[in-house]
Amino acid sequence: MCHCASAYLAQGLNVLYITLEMAEERIAERIDANLLDVSMDDLHALPKDLYDSKILKVKNRSTGKLIIKEYPTASAHAGHFRSLFNELSLKKSFRPDVVFIDYLNICTSARFKGGNVGSYFFIKAIAEELRGLAVEFNVPIFSATQTTRTGYVSTDIGLEDTAESFGLPATADFMFALQSNEELEQLGQMKVKQLKNRYNDPGINRSFIIGVDRAKMKLYDVENTAQNIVDKGTQPELVVENPYDKFSDFKV
Repeated sequence: MCHCASAYLAQGLNVLYITLEMAEERIAERIDANLLDVSMDDLHALPKDLYDSKILKVKNRSTGKLIIKEYPTASAHAGHFRSLFNELSLKKSFRPDVVFIDYLNICTSARFKGGNVGSYFFIKAIAEELRGLAVEFNVPIFSATQTTRTGYVSTDIGLEDTAESFGLPATADFMFALQSNEELEQLGQMKVKQLKNRYNDPGINRSFIIGVDRAKMKLYDVENTAQNIVDKGTQPELVVENPYDKFSDFKV
């Protein structure tokens, strides 16, 4: 999500990054490393003149604004985010073009206060409230979730591997999984698999490989030779030519 936030900023879009897990400074550090194209270890050791020149280049090629807001874990819900949107609009004239929430499962619900509510209904309620917020402000909201224990070691993740609540994938408009293993880690790559897509046919580019530079928090395209994934059920079907050219060829 830090890479996507950086990419949207580079396109001149306003980005709001809400974090309930990591500190604001850590999120900013990752986005800075991406935009400045330096590793997070080197970010603190850059000479001032080099740092200023890199910052100037970023300013010249990007007009987007970034605001990072941190909430304590499991303390904020869609009502808090709505108030934040209105406050930023009123005080800073800032209207986000895209919102990232890190992450959905550690938000809380405005309708349920926990207690005897099962995880299915609780997580589903959070997802529905965030989707309603996205519709209300006409802004895309990205968030993340985790897999179950079986999905964590699975080589082919599906919607059924979503942790805590299947109501989450039922509510989401677009959902994809990021998969990795030792072989891909050695190559600096990651597998992306579409799980749900209400905007297009999920069978198109169902899974593909991307490159990842974890030191710079960057994702990048890889050569076509790396796209050697074959998903189950995507094998081309055997086409048998119809021996009957027209309806009259059929005999009773």
